[in-house]
Amino acid sequence: MDIIPAQMKAILLILFWLSCASPASFAKTPGEVEVGGYLREAPLYGFAGDFRKLSELRGKPLIVNVWASWCGPCRREMGSLERLSRRYGGRQFNIIGVSTDDDGDAAAAFLGKSGITFDNYLDRKLFLENMLGASTLPLTLLIDARGRVLQKFYGSREWDSPESLALIGRTLRIRM
Repeated sequence: MDIIPAQMKAILLILFWLSCASPASFAKTPGEVEVGGYLREAPLYGFAGDFRKLSELRGKPLIVNVWASWCGPCRREMGSLERLSRRYGGRQFNIIGVSTDDDGDAAAAFLGKSGITFDNYLDRKLFLENMLGASTLPLTLLIDARGRVLQKFYGSREWDSPESLALIGRTLRIRM
């Protein structure tokens, strides 16, 4: 006689596997720079046809948000990033967005309709998506002035909340 039903065995097996799995055991994106690593050079293609290099943003801490116009959580957190940018952006740190949209027109339309003013770029060849580790959207990275990744946050947040402001201040070592 089987004391533990088959469904219970399956659940226990899954729970055991999850308890043994470390974050390092999950798949990474190709070429991902992990926390503690330094970002490599990358092209940034603006929606207005402008171009710059990621290295041009060194010298000041950087917040990078990876998003897509079709991503509901990405759209929800964009307002808090805009408020954060208007309040602090450019003075103590820079904020940029990186769209992973296949349709650049859809991404540009979302930015225009939302009234987003901080710099956003289109990741045409998925180079940034892979380097930053955007296996899930949205992804927000806190990066020091030398280009070292300090933290990665998957999922939507209210970036202008008191808790997030304290987190940004501690991580980037700046007064908020």
